[in-house]
Amino acid sequence: MAESVVLDPVDLHILRLLQNDARATYRDLAAEVGVAPSTCLDRVARLRRAGVILGYQLRVDPAKLGRGLQALLSVQVRPHRRDLIGPFVERVRALPESRSLFHLTGPDDYLVHVTVADTADLQRLVLDEFTSRPEVARVETRLIFQQWDCGPLLPPA
Repeated sequence: MAESVVLDPVDLHILRLLQNDARATYRDLAAEVGVAPSTCLDRVARLRRAGVILGYQLRVDPAKLGRGLQALLSVQVRPHRRDLIGPFVERVRALPESRSLFHLTGPDDYLVHVTVADTADLQRLVLDEFTSRPEVARVETRLIFQQWDCGPLLPPA
C-alpha cells in the first residue's frame, strides 16, 4: 500500500481547485489560495513528484463520438489464475470500448465500464470479446442510465 503524503491547507486548496479545473493557470491558482505564483508552481511540482498528482486528462463526451450507450460488465474468470488474468486484463484494456477496469473481491472478478454505439454493438462486444474467451465463465451486463461526477478527492478528515 502506498504511503500517504502530509498535505497542508494550501496543498489541499490547490488540489481542490485543480480537480475542478485542471487548466487553471498558476497565477489564478496562486491568487485563489493566497500565495505567490512561484510558490504555487513549486507546490504543484512537489505534489507531482510525490505522486499525489498523477496527471491531467481530457474528458470527452462518448455520445458525441457515436458511443451513446454505456454499460458495466461484471465478469467472472475461471480458473482465477495469474497466467490467465494477465492476458485477459491486457486484452480488455486494449479494447476501444473499455473506459475503466476494476479487479474486485466477491463473486465477480472484474467490473468493466464500456461505451458502445447501441445495444447491437454491446451484444457484439459481449459475445465476441468476452464470452468467447475460454477463461470467462460469466458476464453480467448493466446499462448505465445516467452518470454524475462527484467532488474532488481529498484525504480523510
